[in-house]
Amino acid sequence: MTRRTITLPRRPFAAAVRVPGDKSLSHRALILAGMAEGTSHIAGAGPGADVASTAKVLREVGVTVTADTVTSPGVGAWRHPAAHLDCGNSGSTLRLLAGALAGRPFPSVLSGDDSLRRRPMRRLAVPLLALGGQVRLTEPAGTAPVTVGGGPGLRGATVEIELASAQVRSSFALAALQADGVSQIDSPPGFRDHTERWLHALGLGRRVTATRFEIVPGPVPVNDYAIPGDPSSAAYLWTLAALRRGATVTTPDVSLNPGRIGFLEVLEGFGAEITAEVTGHVLGDPVGTVTVRGRGLFATDVAGELATATLDELPLVGVLGALAEGVTVVRNAAELRTKESDRIATTVSMIRALGGGAEPTEDGFVVVGTGFLEPGNVDSRGDHRIAMAASVAAAAVDGAVTVTDAAAAGVSWPGFYEILERLWSSP
Repeated sequence: MTRRTITLPRRPFAAAVRVPGDKSLSHRALILAGMAEGTSHIAGAGPGADVASTAKVLREVGVTVTADTVTSPGVGAWRHPAAHLDCGNSGSTLRLLAGALAGRPFPSVLSGDDSLRRRPMRRLAVPLLALGGQVRLTEPAGTAPVTVGGGPGLRGATVEIELASAQVRSSFALAALQADGVSQIDSPPGFRDHTERWLHALGLGRRVTATRFEIVPGPVPVNDYAIPGDPSSAAYLWTLAALRRGATVTTPDVSLNPGRIGFLEVLEGFGAEITAEVTGHVLGDPVGTVTVRGRGLFATDVAGELATATLDELPLVGVLGALAEGVTVVRNAAELRTKESDRIATTVSMIRALGGGAEPTEDGFVVVGTGFLEPGNVDSRGDHRIAMAASVAAAAVDGAVTVTDAAAAGVSWPGFYEILERLWSSP
């Protein structure tokens, strides 16, 4: 288990950083390219272990994946995998590919590491079963392994799900592309709609209402995908700037999908100055440049749709709250308990380990802003977002922060620590 000791200067900085390719879009580009018959090109895919897991599983079903090229016989010619499909630590890999494989005439078993096998998968069953798919969960808790496929074929269906889950909606859509008939899915708002924007651009679906999407079955066309930067990765740099009055960070060419930039609203609530400019689109998904300037921190509340939209960034809210003036409250975020770790517990533990005041609640946490944090040791519990959030907190510590299992950051951003070390020397 790796440990890393992080010491960061407690002074402002000004930097422009291009962050790694968006993880969510990288998964989707790989899978859609793998479903298409022919060769597609993917530029700028995320370098992390999660994206590599999707590429690995696609290879197991007969798709050729190189650094920037995907060549496939088409989803209709995917082969029966010889063994269980190992999705590593990636919930996106398992849930999205469960949908793509649900339409195949052979059964596939998807599983992963210890952490992934503790995460809920029962939510996949109802929408895929509605399409006539075969879904089997053998664990009493409804966790992986998940067996899908092997049925007589899928039929169009209309479903409503209770969670605003982009992964479940996307899993349904990828299966519905292979169905006999049109399908629709609806859910509460607050989800990321990358898959649906892309399917609309590819002529395979349309928006019916703000939350209802229709999938038109048919072959996925060969396409070239240009992956913008990941706002969930950029959020760590944005937080660094917000932590220090007078600091500035600019992140060019990042995804500005409305479902991905709720954290910018949170940063504004804390008092940061935000500039966001759309400079282009990728298959209907906006891309642009974001600049964050630190101006001092004031406590804020994060709840409702905003909590749903910023779920991955909520550990950073804990760090910001500890350094803000007042009490910061996060509510309506019970889904945090089902991530790579119980992120309510691990976020609170991180803040306490650094001398801050935090308390867990049933669906979030409360942080008392003291304006400072202390040197300490943080156990990431193998969770990349906790490891990275603790590292960012080091910028507000007069001393060092030691992160246990720091290598977990490689799940999403293998070069994260090197970027941190270079920020203050950027031109």
